[in-house]
Amino acid sequence: MNSSEQRPIRIGLIGAGQRGQQHLEAYQQIPGAEIVAVADINEALAQHVAAQFKIPNVYTDYDHLLQRDDLEAVDICLHNNLHRPAAVAAMEAGKHVYCEKPMAGSYADARIMYDTAQALGRKLYIQLFTLFKPETRAAKLLIDDGYLGEPYHARSTGFRRRGRPYVDGYGTPTFVQKRHAAGGALYDMGVYHIARMLYLLGNPGVRRISGKTYQKTPMDPARETSSGYDVEELGLGLVHFTNDVTLDIIESWAIHLDGFEGSSIVGTLGGVRLQPFGYYHNLGDLEINSTMDLEQISYRWKNVHQGGDVYDSAGHHWVAALQGRVELLPGGTSRWQPNHLTGKSPSQRKLSYSGCLMLTLRSAGR
Repeated sequence: MNSSEQRPIRIGLIGAGQRGQQHLEAYQQIPGAEIVAVADINEALAQHVAAQFKIPNVYTDYDHLLQRDDLEAVDICLHNNLHRPAAVAAMEAGKHVYCEKPMAGSYADARIMYDTAQALGRKLYIQLFTLFKPETRAAKLLIDDGYLGEPYHARSTGFRRRGRPYVDGYGTPTFVQKRHAAGGALYDMGVYHIARMLYLLGNPGVRRISGKTYQKTPMDPARETSSGYDVEELGLGLVHFTNDVTLDIIESWAIHLDGFEGSSIVGTLGGVRLQPFGYYHNLGDLEINSTMDLEQISYRWKNVHQGGDVYDSAGHHWVAALQGRVELLPGGTSRWQPNHLTGKSPSQRKLSYSGCLMLTLRSAGR
């Protein structure tokens, strides 16, 4: 890999809170990522974060940050309902956009973001760490090589026994206020799990969606009052796709159970469960349940196929795409291959994130 492929990518961060700081921690492990500016309306917080991560430029208005002509991209870590205005402003200012999940607070806002990226030729990507997990990569290989046959049903699950932000002891009240977060369990964690299943299914078209949300279990009275809690702790859904595949969804922040089975996909020849990972199929009279060494996928990718770090994480993938080393998932190739292995030139790459997250927002009923 030559040095031009690892060229520095100058990035501005919008939002210096908990998620923004997590992104900054991740960037420290990503070659080529250079954070040169941070913006947050809380000036004291922005100054503190800038000093901690050695960021030279601080703003209290992200519009001022966007006026810089030396930034190639911005990373947006704001409340969900603020993603659309910040992302659109950034793309109109000539920047590519990496945005914390969910894509936006509503399907309409996500649609505007997507259409803006397409119209302006900007890259727009959403932070989805689940796409880069070893179990996702293993499932993708099994599906693409035909070991499931024709997939016909999938299940997306996410479980917390009692893990609602703020009211159960962590995070801030804004996580559980619809005016800021737009939703609860489905928006916070469901996005990760639903988007992964959509990716594995090839992001098919949607025929119809039904669902229901609940907030039923008790919480600490003082925390309930001070939080302004008005989002769901449990979300359920059923999606019918145009290719006759179905997806059922259950996502909990709080529920009186000890767990759900992991997300899964079943096909005519076999099935795969992601957590704990297993591949299931029949061979004559034998019913075979298989386990795998998932860590070998990443090891062989780097040491046998010389694939580099382009799928190490969502952040690695984003920076590598800006450097021209890989096509953005889920518009990328099924074999997790960078351009030098597929023969695709940077000009042939898709410039925008696919509609996975917009379907997630529709599944959430927002």
